[in-house]
Amino acid sequence: MLISFRSKAGAEVLMLSHHAAPLLRAAGKTVPDAFPERGVFTPEQLPQAIAGIEKAVALAPHHPEDHENDPDAPAVHPMARPVGLQQRAYPLLDLMKKALAKGVNVTWELASSW
Repeated sequence: MLISFRSKAGAEVLMLSHHAAPLLRAAGKTVPDAFPERGVFTPEQLPQAIAGIEKAVALAPHHPEDHENDPDAPAVHPMARPVGLQQRAYPLLDLMKKALAKGVNVTWELASSW
């Protein structure tokens, strides 16, 4: 399921629900098994939400690539590398920080099925 994060402060951020759920939990939202249809972060909630996601990113394990440990190993194509929490969180954190600076909400909802 595709989730759309929106704010008047920046561009829409799209994320699969199973990738968005850990970020929403880190931001202080309750995400049950059935993903909520929509939700909001108010400007008052954004500082705590941003801090929670940043803490989760800092605590997330970093798995160094095998080629980082062995300089003689062949290079791994960027598309074959795993995507970590740090990379997944960045667009949402950026949107949240812009929304906080402008004093506007960040909302999410299930994206329309084209």
